[in-house]
Amino acid sequence: MVDVLDQINFEIEKYSLLKHDFYKLWQEGKLTLDHLAGYSREYFQLVKTVPLLVENTIKGNKEEKYLNAIHNTLEDERKHIEPWTKFSSSLEVENDELWAYNGENLTRHAIDDLIKISESSFEEAVASLYAIEKELPKISETKLDGLRKFYGLVDERSNEYFNIHKEIDIYHSKIWENIIKESADDKKEKMLNASIMSLKAQNRILDSVKSKYVDRNIIAV
Repeated sequence: MVDVLDQINFEIEKYSLLKHDFYKLWQEGKLTLDHLAGYSREYFQLVKTVPLLVENTIKGNKEEKYLNAIHNTLEDERKHIEPWTKFSSSLEVENDELWAYNGENLTRHAIDDLIKISESSFEEAVASLYAIEKELPKISETKLDGLRKFYGLVDERSNEYFNIHKEIDIYHSKIWENIIKESADDKKEKMLNASIMSLKAQNRILDSVKSKYVDRNIIAV
């Protein structure tokens, strides 16, 4: 019998955000600073929602042994919002504009799906967060490389968010991984399905970014 964690990791690789066209363009230096500014507004819808996803995990948790680690994760996620606003400001997206923006319809639907998963059950919330955080260290390294190599964004204000996530999500994903390993067998199928739904939602956010900020510009030209 295939281990559910192996199955989830297979799906994370299958739906890897690094395979998405938008991140490929980022890695190839084919985006503009305006594209990145649009991305900073759109992806902020997820950044500011992650603390809520963790809060819902806490609400569903019935095991005291997980409590401290998840609470610490929540505090981390709350602190990560400000570094993202700094990244946005380096792209001339100011704080008021960032907070006032509510995202494209496709983005909002994707965020709603992630919230619904987090409200479904503790195990599904954990699997969804694992699917978000497992690949973030690698993604953050790739983004940093692109920002420095192609877009001239080398200062701390631009890089802080990604420098944080290339390290801290190694720890965060390990928390979720351990919970997945310790979950009852009758929860495993739901956890696998939740991880897939999470990955699809994350990809839809990038679909939204590419559609609004990249494809429309190409058509306009």
